[in-house]
Amino acid sequence: MNRVRIWYDGACPLCLREIAVMRRLDRGGRITFVDVAAGADPSCPIDRAQLLARFHAEEDGVIHDGAAAFAAMWRAIPLLRPLGLAARNPTVLRILEGAYIRFLRLRPRLQRLF
Repeated sequence: MNRVRIWYDGACPLCLREIAVMRRLDRGGRITFVDVAAGADPSCPIDRAQLLARFHAEEDGVIHDGAAAFAAMWRAIPLLRPLGLAARNPTVLRILEGAYIRFLRLRPRLQRLF
């Protein structure tokens, strides 16, 4: 399995919780987690504002965002790999992206709960 770099919003309580779960599941150390809120990442070619607005991942030199970024992260974790592989199907990815967009709309309200 390939290594994946994840850029996440460390100022988001929901994001921190999810990243904590992913860190525990990443027993093989295949994922590098980069907290965008902590400062600029010189290795990332994407603007910081874009990184904070949507979830991003780099897999095999390709940068993904949204549901595709989650799928890249899942593919790096053996337990979640089947879901990540299923997301390579365009229909599955469209459904996941739709759910991710709905989450983004709810995110500000959900953050207040945590």
